[in-house]
Amino acid sequence: MTPPQREAITGLVLCGGRGSRMGGVEKALLPFGDGTLLSAVLARLEPQVGTLVLNANRAFDRYAAFGLPLWADETADLPGPLGGWLAALNRMPTDWLLSVPCDAPNLPTDLARRLAAACGAAPIAIAATADGPQPVFALLHRSLAGPLAAALARHERGVARFALAQGAAMVIFEDAGALADADTPADLERLRPVGR
Repeated sequence: MTPPQREAITGLVLCGGRGSRMGGVEKALLPFGDGTLLSAVLARLEPQVGTLVLNANRAFDRYAAFGLPLWADETADLPGPLGGWLAALNRMPTDWLLSVPCDAPNLPTDLARRLAAACGAAPIAIAATADGPQPVFALLHRSLAGPLAAALARHERGVARFALAQGAAMVIFEDAGALADADTPADLERLRPVGR
């Protein structure tokens, strides 16, 4: 496959989780720096993609304030990131989807470029650190919509398992902090804004 250019990529911010380890709050909307986790993510993601969308499954009025398309999961059981991926793959206007979590405010500014460079024969590339795969940071082709729908129908929920089953290329990011997310209040306390 030809590596995609910026205009051929839809950027998806996954805000559709339950936030259970954060007390059930909307993590994306928690304060961070001069704004929120989501605003920090968007600031770093927007220059890398042609289109931006949000995957959310509640608090739609609050997310609407960001002025971006809101795409909810298409399955009622909220299957996690894979549900957000499928919703986007079925609706996006581009051939490629760049997925990031809503709680990784310091995500790499070269994420799209590096993942795109790895998409040769593989229809998906995922980020990794020395600690292992970080598969929610992924660039995937629209051709994966069918295999993804089939996996969800089998009640598969593992993001890394699905990605690796599709022959995912793995891209190592030496700065693990750039992929750090805020799963818990302690995680959020450790995160600090970095320059673009």
